[in-house]
Amino acid sequence: MPVDPSLAALLDQVNAGPAPRIIDTDPEVLRAGNRKMGAVLALPEPIEVGSVQDTAVPGPAGRIPLRVYRPERAGPVPTVVFFHGGGWLSGDLDTHDDVTRRMCRDVNAVVVAVDYRLAPEHPFPAAYDDCLAAAHHVADRIDEYGGRRDRLAVAGDSAGGNLAAAVALTFRDEGRPLAAQLLVYPATDFVGDHPSRTENATGYGLGTQDVLDFQHLYAGDDPAVRGSFQVSPLRAGNFTGLAPAVIGTAQYDPLRDEGKAYAAALTDAGVDVFARTYDGLVHAFLNLFPVSPAADAAVTELYARLEERLG
Repeated sequence: MPVDPSLAALLDQVNAGPAPRIIDTDPEVLRAGNRKMGAVLALPEPIEVGSVQDTAVPGPAGRIPLRVYRPERAGPVPTVVFFHGGGWLSGDLDTHDDVTRRMCRDVNAVVVAVDYRLAPEHPFPAAYDDCLAAAHHVADRIDEYGGRRDRLAVAGDSAGGNLAAAVALTFRDEGRPLAAQLLVYPATDFVGDHPSRTENATGYGLGTQDVLDFQHLYAGDDPAVRGSFQVSPLRAGNFTGLAPAVIGTAQYDPLRDEGKAYAAALTDAGVDVFARTYDGLVHAFLNLFPVSPAADAAVTELYARLEERLG
């Protein structure tokens, strides 16, 4: 299937000029570009939810900023701790505001978005440590959030999907099972090679060289670090007892096959998994629902499957 026509013009703009190497570009320039693109793609008016509150909680290196979205529905509801994408280098609470507002509304859950520390200034394990600390904080104080102790989930896209998978593995190892995990085009493997890295190397927004640069800036080159489950969830070895998973990947994405491999590994371990590769879509489709009906339909389905598992 060809690229979704709604995204073709956007890709033409992205591909019109030479793209500088991630590793050779000032991170603040990349972050500014990410924020600018997010503003271009944003909905003209924010999705209405019950309330939105910016706050912060203690972390391993200081306060971790959070944004808490509460649905209009009264009474106890599930809680989702969300980690944004951006290659561990960019992205923030604002770049994913449409994503998290819609999640709050569609899933009828409290959504706690985490503004974790970014590489290269703060390489691994900074982002993982912040995300785990934020998830622990919410789990320990669930009455202050959604209120349903048996309905806590983690979610994330791309680098955030990587962090969500790592946090879910850690919660399993700690004997603190989660109710669900939503992983959208997650990065799961820093040490393996996958056909989609070659098939979708260039021309679809995120390139394979971009992936390699992001990985280097986040986790360096030490094989022991890159192969740890906190960096490469696919290398965890044991997937039994993990939270039910909703995993969405895109046809034209260099990360497609490692996301599919993670879904297969969880399924083989007896985990409840909904997994789908969305034809015609590219990396970052979670943020593209305002401009693409196909992306909108994918987000609708993924959020519905998450809501089912949170009951």
